[in-house]
Amino acid sequence: MKAKVILLVLPIMMSLVGCNNAPKKTYFKLWNNCNSLTVLKQFVKEATDKNNKNYIPKEDRIATFDMDGTFIGELYPTYFEYNMLEYRVLEDPSYKDKAPADVKETAQDIRDFVRNGTPLPRYNEEYGFDLKHAYAAAKAYAGMSVKEFDNYVKEFAKKTPNGFEGMTYADSFYKPMLEVFEYLEDNDFTYYVVSGSDRFICRALVDSLNIPSNRVIGMDVTLKSDKQGEEDGVNYTYTTEDNLIRSDELIIKNLKTNKVKAIAKEIGKVPVLSFGNSSGDSAMHNYCMANDKYKSQAFMLVADDNERDHANLEEGTKRQANWEKAKYNIISMKNDFKTIYGDGVKKVNFQF
Repeated sequence: MKAKVILLVLPIMMSLVGCNNAPKKTYFKLWNNCNSLTVLKQFVKEATDKNNKNYIPKEDRIATFDMDGTFIGELYPTYFEYNMLEYRVLEDPSYKDKAPADVKETAQDIRDFVRNGTPLPRYNEEYGFDLKHAYAAAKAYAGMSVKEFDNYVKEFAKKTPNGFEGMTYADSFYKPMLEVFEYLEDNDFTYYVVSGSDRFICRALVDSLNIPSNRVIGMDVTLKSDKQGEEDGVNYTYTTEDNLIRSDELIIKNLKTNKVKAIAKEIGKVPVLSFGNSSGDSAMHNYCMANDKYKSQAFMLVADDNERDHANLEEGTKRQANWEKAKYNIISMKNDFKTIYGDGVKKVNFQF
């Protein structure tokens, strides 16, 4: 009898020993040793240690990430959504002859900027080009169903970005930043995409990363039923035959303090980690750093690698100086990333 008990217990003990001796997962293989990574790892170590004064419960481990220029490329030679609007209005045979005059003007503004370096015009004295683009984009995709728009974005994303060989828009993630997602998820952080780009563009682009759509926040237009007509949604009853379509009514351009308001409404908690790459992310960072309940950290990527990516070095130097004054942690794409887009991707001259 004793022999049988020993035989039964022995495999269990060996199994437990095997688990304890299992090799630990290696993170950040695509990063060089750098201060920003040291800060992040120390922060996570403290936040996940119940005996540490800086411990953060799982439900409050919230991280927010800008998208363009933070974990996906934006300098080929501008934002994905700008490039897609230019194509939609000036090249897409199904739409280019239908575009309103102001939408065509905005698309041409983007083309002139991309091809000739012509500065992007302001929307008016108060607002810059971001808002001009947002209003034009709302009109350019109006009438598309949510599913049709998702397919449209993914189809355009199959194109090769101008200025690169060996990848598509859909592949153009900063591979080291994807390791940050993995690391945070394994340490029970919940991360959200908080972008100035259209919410449904963001959802389409990050779908391959398995980021849930309810953790994606971005620019919004009003949605309506295709059978609703002019009737208000509070009165109209959606039927099984209806489809949700995009309207031409802009709700919000999700930049600067609008990001903070969106986080407060949609997440309902102040982040403890924030990642971005531009002045449009500073408000989100400051909201995170002002967290009065937990220790927090903010990180800014600097596009300072002109060998593997298309970078504005002069602008990058100015930004870094300002961000250091703001006490943000600096991530240098040139010095901190072993790769940006992965093997087989080559930067080339822009072609027009």
